[in-house]
Amino acid sequence: MCVVNNQTDATGVEGTRRVAVVVNTTKGTTLASSAELATTYSHRRQGLLGRSSLEEGEGLIIRPCKGVHSFGMKFPIDVAYVSKDGKVIHTISPLFPNRLGLLMLRAAWILELPQGVLLRTETILGDMLTILQTK
Repeated sequence: MCVVNNQTDATGVEGTRRVAVVVNTTKGTTLASSAELATTYSHRRQGLLGRSSLEEGEGLIIRPCKGVHSFGMKFPIDVAYVSKDGKVIHTISPLFPNRLGLLMLRAAWILELPQGVLLRTETILGDMLTILQTK
């Protein structure tokens, strides 16, 4: 769940769920083949709350966002903080339930993934991520 940025993104439509693929272009790996885009205030605020798990291939792109927490969550996740130009500027692997992640003012968006994805894909600081929009 995003802890900052309470304005609605102009591209977000309330009640509409959009999905994208997230690729680490530095490593040539796919981090999420079905990442939900959370671009409205209510969707960013909800985040992964209420879910019992995040399956392999799934993810949540929170945009805009500069920090997250896992209060009320039931499972640990990996978190990548990404700058406006797509560079990974911070990671948390894992972020356990009921914890507060850092506030990163340089972050433009955050990617939440199942625990272990960042390690398996060898995603590190400085890697470039790309969001590929799907229908």
